[in-house]
Amino acid sequence: MRDKSHITDYEPVTRSRQAGLWEDDPAGEEWPRQNRAEAAGDGLTDSHAGARVAGANDQLPPAPARAGSAPNWVLKRGHMLSYLGLFLFTAVLYFRPYELIPALSSFNNMAFVLAVATLLVFFPTQLALEGTLTARPREVNLLLLLCLVALLSIPLAIDPGVAWDMFSGNFIKAILMFIVMVNVVRTPRRLKALILLALAVSLFLSVGALKDYYSGNVIIEGYRVAGRIGGLFDNPNDLALHLATMIPIAVALLLSARGVMGKLTYGVCAALMLAAITVTFSRGGFLGLVAASTFLAWKLGRRNRFVVVVIMLVAAILFLALAPGNFSVRILSIFIPGLDPVGSSGARQQLLIKSVLVALRHPLLGVGMGNFPIVSIHDQVTHNAYTQVASEMGAAALAFYVLLIVSPLRRLREIEDQTYEARRASRFYYLSVGLQASLVGYMVSSFFASVAYLWYVYYLVGYAVCLRRMYEAEHGLLKEPTVSGAEQGAERTPEARGRAEVFPEPKAEGRLVAE
Repeated sequence: MRDKSHITDYEPVTRSRQAGLWEDDPAGEEWPRQNRAEAAGDGLTDSHAGARVAGANDQLPPAPARAGSAPNWVLKRGHMLSYLGLFLFTAVLYFRPYELIPALSSFNNMAFVLAVATLLVFFPTQLALEGTLTARPREVNLLLLLCLVALLSIPLAIDPGVAWDMFSGNFIKAILMFIVMVNVVRTPRRLKALILLALAVSLFLSVGALKDYYSGNVIIEGYRVAGRIGGLFDNPNDLALHLATMIPIAVALLLSARGVMGKLTYGVCAALMLAAITVTFSRGGFLGLVAASTFLAWKLGRRNRFVVVVIMLVAAILFLALAPGNFSVRILSIFIPGLDPVGSSGARQQLLIKSVLVALRHPLLGVGMGNFPIVSIHDQVTHNAYTQVASEMGAAALAFYVLLIVSPLRRLREIEDQTYEARRASRFYYLSVGLQASLVGYMVSSFFASVAYLWYVYYLVGYAVCLRRMYEAEHGLLKEPTVSGAEQGAERTPEARGRAEVFPEPKAEGRLVAE
């Protein structure tokens, strides 16, 4: 049971008819691919999912404008058991049923068991399907480099035990499950199911936050609500960050939905998440929401930019005017620290300066993961994801972390540009824009929260990588892996020849190169 007393000091829990997002799509369960589509029970055959075309503008070739056109070749589903494990793990990670259901209170290691079981199924299956432990898009390489730097920093940490606990906690789990996600989410419906799961927990949290606020159950500083689920969402700032990144995705699904009920459902979901952000009174969450909303409106209203600016200004004024309690004063305290009743704004500025100084004094490997509070002010964390990484793991880790977030943006923008003219028939346009907005929202909100080692960004980047891989597969851009001599011999067996039916291969513009 949650302590009902006021909490004043807390830290982050360390065409007329639009094409829906693959709704009612007979080809939605499979994505197009190159040769060997039947091999090994439907595995991906690219070891470089980020392969791209080197053309005049170094971009992917334009997407076909035809709606519903049948692909020339298909990649059948694979990793069904691994995906099921990932889905169940994510559900437990989000909902923490052992907290919500008293009968399950003794099963608090449920997520760990599911993660281990998923990995035990995933790696042998991945080796059998593709002969490699993982596909290697740029984001996977960046995350592996970040993991390497984290490992190197542990022996040199101020307290290696604390650093190891931080590394072996959420961080390594996030890395491993990110790798699983990139490899097993290989059909549109799988991606949509994961996104809907995230929206479901967001809706649950939003309704709970609003109910707690209006019933007076405000336990943070006497006027702020906490999430009804612990772990990722107990802290109001972390809850607001999550909701700010999910609203653009809900809007993208709304715009791509075909039926009225679908549009209404996603619209209500977005509205409830927006309302829930206000009762968290999170300044970082609000700024992330503003950044994500502005980006989303700018992208979707590219032909009427002046109208978009006017609407955004009016919406911002109405939002602040209708927000509950002293929300407007709370936001103004960003610029006028004296308006903050608990003085947290000034304390955050001091922590920012301190974390920057620590990062400058320890540029190679930092002071160790989770070790910043040892050298901090009053044992507090950085309250900034970027200086958290820089001060605890060094400058190289900061570069890898920032590139991990920024890298998907360029690829999503390419998909957006190539599908814009056929956006009402495209299955990729709106979600590519929504994911860009979500990443922008995270980049802003995480400037005010120590969330670099938590799950938020790894799921967002994972969604982006999976969407891009599907787009590249549909347009014949996935590169075949190098086949070893043993594999070539296996291909000559009758069983292998029976699996490796050759489909017509489309001609892509330019030359395929690996990232």
